[in-house]
Amino acid sequence: MPSLNELVDMEVLTAYARYAVILIVKMMLMSSITAFFRMKKKAFSNPEDAASVAKGENAKKYLRTDPDVERVRRIHLNDLENIIPFLFIGFFYAFSGVSLSIALMHYRIFLGSRIFHTIAYLVPLPQPCRGLAWTAGYFVTFSMIFKLVLLGLNL
Repeated sequence: MPSLNELVDMEVLTAYARYAVILIVKMMLMSSITAFFRMKKKAFSNPEDAASVAKGENAKKYLRTDPDVERVRRIHLNDLENIIPFLFIGFFYAFSGVSLSIALMHYRIFLGSRIFHTIAYLVPLPQPCRGLAWTAGYFVTFSMIFKLVLLGLNL
């Protein structure tokens, strides 16, 4: 029976870890950016948050939605919907026997698509910029899933 060291290409696993950390930091930064926009626009969703700006009945006017805050919040939600599946699939993909160059291509395209998606959403750039960025990342994840399914079916 082969040892774990014989099955795992440490360069691919290291590359995965590097890109995973960058994606996690990017996703975590989106919550800070959302908080920044909430404070800047004074648009809060919870009464206790609005109370930090004003007291009593005055605080109620800060319980509102703001288009800029909502835009940043949607970017964060989109990251959660796409990066988390990528992290799981990418982890197993790193153990699939894929070459370093192919793995790097997948990881880089996904990272680039998420960064461009964020820029396209935040600026905002005209469609189909954001849609194409999302699609590129989505296809990368499905490409890795396809490899894993083929490996699981021994095809």
